[in-house]
Amino acid sequence: MTGERKPLAGRPLTEPHPSRLSPVHPDRARILAAHDAALAAGEAGYLDPASGLFVLSAGFLARRGTCCGRGCRHCPYVDDPPSG
Repeated sequence: MTGERKPLAGRPLTEPHPSRLSPVHPDRARILAAHDAALAAGEAGYLDPASGLFVLSAGFLARRGTCCGRGCRHCPYVDDPPSG
C-alpha cells in the first residue's frame, strides 16, 4: 500500500471487477446479495456464503482511500487496463 489516494474505478460499488468475481461464478448471486446487504448496513464486510471467510466490502475499501494490492474481491480501485 503506497498511502497515495487513488480514484475509484468507473463502476458502481455493487459491481465487482470481472477479474475478481467472474460473471459465471456459481455462487455469484449469493455473494452479491451478501455484499449488497453489507453495503446497505455500512458494515466492513460479510461472510462469504460458500467458504465462510470474511470478505471486505467495496464501501469499506473505498473509505480507506487506497488499494492495498492484495487482490480483494470487491476492490473499488481495480479498473480495466488502458487500451492502446
